[in-house]
Amino acid sequence: MTPMLFVNLPVVDVARSRRFFGTLGFRFDEIFCDAGSACMMINDSAMVVLMQQRRFAGYAAGTVADPAVGRESLLAISADSRAHADRLADAALGCGGSELRAAEDLGFMYCRSFCDPDGHAWEIVWMDPSQIPQSVDD
Repeated sequence: MTPMLFVNLPVVDVARSRRFFGTLGFRFDEIFCDAGSACMMINDSAMVVLMQQRRFAGYAAGTVADPAVGRESLLAISADSRAHADRLADAALGCGGSELRAAEDLGFMYCRSFCDPDGHAWEIVWMDPSQIPQSVDD
């Protein structure tokens, strides 16, 4: 069996977060959704669980980081193309997200980034396999 990854993030308003990510085209596994959490499917093996802050604090057994003060993580999701990366980032910015950094084009890799309404940092990354350096000297 392929291991699964569940990334858990604290959110202020689960319904708002679900609307935000739903607008970006993400689906949710209803089996793991309720008023206090929403399980967003990245693919069959990776999920992001958006948890109401109090519930998250119980699982984390510690202080919940404030993304307005510092980054607890930088979540990166691959895109199918540069245009796909732009569409996702533009949609995020158009429905309540904020820009984290300007777009980066490294030749072999193109990145767009944003913060969701709770301040969590996300990157949308497209890599051009034909441009990936074959060694550190390239």
